[in-house]
Amino acid sequence: MELANWTKVSAFFLKGFSGYPALEHLLFPLCSAMYLVTLLGNAAIVAVSVLDAHLHTPMYFFLGNLSILDICFTSSFVPLMLVHLLSVQKTISFIGCAIQMCLSLSTGSTECVLLAVMAYDRYLAICQPLRYPVLMSHRLCLLLAGAAWVLCLLKSVAETVIAMRLPFCGHHVVSHFSCEILAVLKLACSDTSVNEGFLLVGAILLLPLPLAFICLSYTLILATVLRVPSAAGRRKAFSTCSAHLAVVLLFYGTVIFIYMKPKSKEARVSDEVFTVLYAVVTPMLNPIIYSLRNKEVKEAARKVWGRTWTSW
Repeated sequence: MELANWTKVSAFFLKGFSGYPALEHLLFPLCSAMYLVTLLGNAAIVAVSVLDAHLHTPMYFFLGNLSILDICFTSSFVPLMLVHLLSVQKTISFIGCAIQMCLSLSTGSTECVLLAVMAYDRYLAICQPLRYPVLMSHRLCLLLAGAAWVLCLLKSVAETVIAMRLPFCGHHVVSHFSCEILAVLKLACSDTSVNEGFLLVGAILLLPLPLAFICLSYTLILATVLRVPSAAGRRKAFSTCSAHLAVVLLFYGTVIFIYMKPKSKEARVSDEVFTVLYAVVTPMLNPIIYSLRNKEVKEAARKVWGRTWTSW
């Protein structure tokens, strides 16, 4: 009987904010504007990092990867969410739900690892400046970034396959605006302890461990910077790391606030509102933080814009 019910699942209904029409009308223009800024800002970071030869360094290579991640992460659910905010039919196919789940899990997990890699890059640049070009070679950059993308994708595919192979029975209403894996697991009519255990192990590997590594890296960086004799040297070192630290605090702060607080048995619309803001606001602010706090990015952007305007 469970197998029969499982084979009949062809689509899910994403409840989202359907019970709050006024909130839907408020969120649509707000999320549309933030999504547009996210696309333009992160695309500009990628373009500047590629087109300006002065930015062909490990730091901006990883920054370009972070911008691509933010574009992929928001694009995995925001366009469909915007459509659902204005429509009565808020369904998503079974295959579409699995794809959305896998993409959001993969990009979010990769960002956790990539932020730790960026902290390691800053540690080598400041604490091992003479050996930095050798230690952080182009090959190592490709290896670290590629490993983060591939391993997190494999992890997310495994989590998605295990979740979507469960038998679903009863209603197929997901109490979320996207196919968030925990919300989908609530619809399963079989034991989900294996899935939850798998997710817990992944969360431990991707949240406390990278965050601890980042904190250790910046503790060593701070100890090194405080030994710099000149005030100008200290300001330059702090300026180099401040943008990355701001992004780390923003990302992990919102993730911990949303996912580490006590869970209620019933879905609350406030949780979804905070999730929308976190998932859309954070990727939007990343390029703004880097462009405002980084003189090299602003100067490179002016050069690229000047060359483009001249060619036109």
